[in-house]
Amino acid sequence: MNKIIAIAKKELAAFFKSPTAAIVLVVTISAFNVFFYLIIGERKEASLHEVFKVMEFFFIFIIPVLTMGVFSEEKRSGTMEFLMTTPTTNTEIVIGKFLGSLGFFSVLMGITLVYYPILEFFGSPDRLAMLSGYVGLWLEGALFIAIGLLASSLTQSQLIAAIVSYAILFTLYFSTVFTKSLSGSSEDLLAALTTASHSQNFAVGLITPVDLTYYLAGIVACIFLARVHIENRALE
Repeated sequence: MNKIIAIAKKELAAFFKSPTAAIVLVVTISAFNVFFYLIIGERKEASLHEVFKVMEFFFIFIIPVLTMGVFSEEKRSGTMEFLMTTPTTNTEIVIGKFLGSLGFFSVLMGITLVYYPILEFFGSPDRLAMLSGYVGLWLEGALFIAIGLLASSLTQSQLIAAIVSYAILFTLYFSTVFTKSLSGSSEDLLAALTTASHSQNFAVGLITPVDLTYYLAGIVACIFLARVHIENRALE
């Protein structure tokens, strides 16, 4: 556990030292603030429901940028081989890097919590819906990060890692478009795989075992696959 924490701290520190991550943080928070002001000003209601939709859409674009170099850059520079020769298991490496990336994402999410006291001051927001909405966004961000780490473990190129992440995330996010042309079990399966069918429940204050299982299972699966790929590469 100490090794995982050490790797997570190192990864988190690397994010705060990275100009790219700093730019992403500043630009993202600035964009969120603008949309928060525009949406709340237009709708005149103490709710973050529409703001959550904007944040979710933004995460599709920014998370691959944050995760594309987590493994690919280490492979390109040769430090991945050094890391794997240390008395640290591949599982600890992957989980540590995942937690470090998730820590940076959590900081980004935490900054937006300032929206709550603002809404509380001007109105009477639904606290349960707001809390569950944040939980849903955080879980979805964690899933996106796990997908990004998996993509980064597949290649030495950050660009290719980002492209693979975008392909997967866009498929998960926009797959609801294709449900209109399907029916029966095919439609149900596609609806179950898309992120929209799960995030919308959190946004309205509904947390179900199915939605929790969707995110947690996806995270575990991506971490497991990343670990397997790294180990297979080491054996080559």
